[in-house]
Amino acid sequence: MTGPCSFMTQAIATAATTATTRENPALPAWEKTNVVGAAVPRVDAHERVSGTAVYTRDLALPGMLHCAIVRSPHAHARVKRIDASRALAMPGVHAVITCDSPEASIPWYFGAKGALSRLLDPECRYEGDEVAALVAETPLQAADAARAVVVEYEILPFVVDYERALRPDAPKVHPFGNQLGEPRVTERGDLASGFAAADVTVEREFHTSCELHTPMETHCSVAQWDGGSLQVWDSTQGVYAIRRGLAQALQLPLASVRVSSRFMGGGFGSKLELGKYTVLAAILARTTGRPVKAALSREETMLCAGNRPANTISIKAGARKDGKLTAFDAKLLGGVGAFPAAATSGYLVLDLYTCANVRVEETAALMNAGQARAFRAPGFPQAAWALEQVIDELAERLGLDPVAMRLKNVPTLSQMRAGQPYTSTGLADCLKNGSAGFGWAAARKRARGRGHVRRGIGVAAGMWGYGGDPTATAIVKLYADGSANVNSGAADIGTGTRTILAQVVAEELGVPIAKIQVEMADTATTQFAPSSGGSQTVLVNMPAARSAAVAVKNELLSLAAAELGKDVKDLSLRDGAIEIAGDAKSVPLAQLKSLAQRQQLVGVGKREPHPEGKVALPFAAHFAEVEVNTRTGAVKVVKYLAAQDSGRVMNALTYENQVLGGVTMGIGFGLTERRMLDRNTGKLVTGAWHDYKIPTALDFPAEFTCLPVDPRDAECNSVGAKGLGEPATVPAAAAIANAVRDAIGVRIFDAPITANAIVTALARTRS
Repeated sequence: MTGPCSFMTQAIATAATTATTRENPALPAWEKTNVVGAAVPRVDAHERVSGTAVYTRDLALPGMLHCAIVRSPHAHARVKRIDASRALAMPGVHAVITCDSPEASIPWYFGAKGALSRLLDPECRYEGDEVAALVAETPLQAADAARAVVVEYEILPFVVDYERALRPDAPKVHPFGNQLGEPRVTERGDLASGFAAADVTVEREFHTSCELHTPMETHCSVAQWDGGSLQVWDSTQGVYAIRRGLAQALQLPLASVRVSSRFMGGGFGSKLELGKYTVLAAILARTTGRPVKAALSREETMLCAGNRPANTISIKAGARKDGKLTAFDAKLLGGVGAFPAAATSGYLVLDLYTCANVRVEETAALMNAGQARAFRAPGFPQAAWALEQVIDELAERLGLDPVAMRLKNVPTLSQMRAGQPYTSTGLADCLKNGSAGFGWAAARKRARGRGHVRRGIGVAAGMWGYGGDPTATAIVKLYADGSANVNSGAADIGTGTRTILAQVVAEELGVPIAKIQVEMADTATTQFAPSSGGSQTVLVNMPAARSAAVAVKNELLSLAAAELGKDVKDLSLRDGAIEIAGDAKSVPLAQLKSLAQRQQLVGVGKREPHPEGKVALPFAAHFAEVEVNTRTGAVKVVKYLAAQDSGRVMNALTYENQVLGGVTMGIGFGLTERRMLDRNTGKLVTGAWHDYKIPTALDFPAEFTCLPVDPRDAECNSVGAKGLGEPATVPAAAAIANAVRDAIGVRIFDAPITANAIVTALARTRS
């Protein structure tokens, strides 16, 4: 999938230009070696590709039962009567709980005034809402029994259009109405004076569709009790968050709950929070005295395991003749589903570009649909879709190159954080280096094509606004034979975290990666780590691991210095041995008597607080070339370059994989993905991969370049890395939208850009 300007070409060029600077003694320690940053294959690659890796879905415990959940088939209904007697009498069925059972009363979905629902609630506010659960010997027996549960419903009025939900005559999702609190307003400066100073203004309204999480491994938990202690194996992005939620729901001490997750098959934010299925599995396991697996089907995950909310965004923007922005006025409305969640984010409007006069108003609407959850850069792709198209239109009206327009407004201070400076701002370099690598200037001069197939190019910028939770702890152990162990509670959600932990420790201790064992994601055996989400996994866990490795290294060098009769400053670690300055011979760690006597050295590392008075955030600029068939409306992304300021590259392979995945998700957001609900029944009509169109390899551009932009940030943290997963998605769809506009001369305001939308828009221009 890589083209002539591929990531590896860039990596080689970068290595050549920085080879001399890595010898600079003034640089941080992590700049002096090249273990981190190398294209190291994943340490767990064999398990993953051979099928020996045990995911939660694969887990089979002796005597394990299987859970099935009875869900409402209606968008809004009240349970009048429920009868599970026939199901309980079926072969293999061991236990049933319903919304009438005492165990069902656990509070769930919280609003400003407390719980809005229960674990199993007789009032169902969306198709898929849980009303009963049961366990049987086999998954098929459980599924058959679930169909045998008799539920009589009173069907209630519903609304599945978030804009209509705010009308006075709309059916109420909750007694208090359908607006989730008061609109949130963030503003600075003076809008009136800002627009008065503008030479050009643009005012547009955009719509984005609801996007569904579709991880390869669907949501799954296995629960088992040992006396009063609960052990749960979960497909989760954060074992400590799930432990906390289970302890609260079941009123257990934290010490009595163990959660682990060795491998997981994707989450994208949908597996950050505790699911009802996990609690139901735990309750049914306690009831039956046997382990219980609750594994959601693909259709269930698409109904009730989260989504990226649809947004309606209106933006008015003003700029002077020189391209400097003078004012933004934005209103964002998002549909969160039946229960409270985050619906929008105006962060990009407030902080991506320097602008003194800004007002952002954000409103969330409830409707009878599945609840939104965090989804790779929550709210940011929607905002970028609108903001970056408006920036392009301003540039067009001013006669400016879109890249030049953005360069005139690159921030050096965080306007959202009281004007605090960034530890580094790579946005300008992303735009400059990205446009050069893409061939932007030459492409701008090329003809758009003749006949019905047209080509166009587009650019969009982005950032991510979360700097991470700096509370991680890690432990590193060095054993007498020179092998090592690193212990971290972080979850590897497919991003290569396990490998990068090994690289960081290998770099500090000089131990080959093959001799490093990594323990992860088990609340009973690994150290605390915040959930793997929000692009924080590397930047909060790697500094902790590095700190632990440094503690071990310092102790090891002191022991070696005493044993060898040398000064500590003359000793270093490399390839599993002690090297002595001025001596050609090295001493293997396994031959150190002092290390053998100690058996092991242990270092505990913690993530340092964020830099005082500064902000560490990542930036990006993406460039896309598309081919549009004006007869059919088909859009093909043919060339793509993603320039990412995510700090130091930790692993060249996993870095490119993250960016490739983020761009793929952006292609889906911009061109193919849309949850559709039947307005007449409230039912989901895109509830399977056959109907819900996620991008495949055939939709990905043949020419793809991942371009790291490393500002060599020594202040953000001790490994120099910033977030990557989220900012790799944020600008992608907007860059494609701008490329489509360049190709056909008509702007499409709604995502995804469908063939019908293009054909219809072009027909209007001809009439």
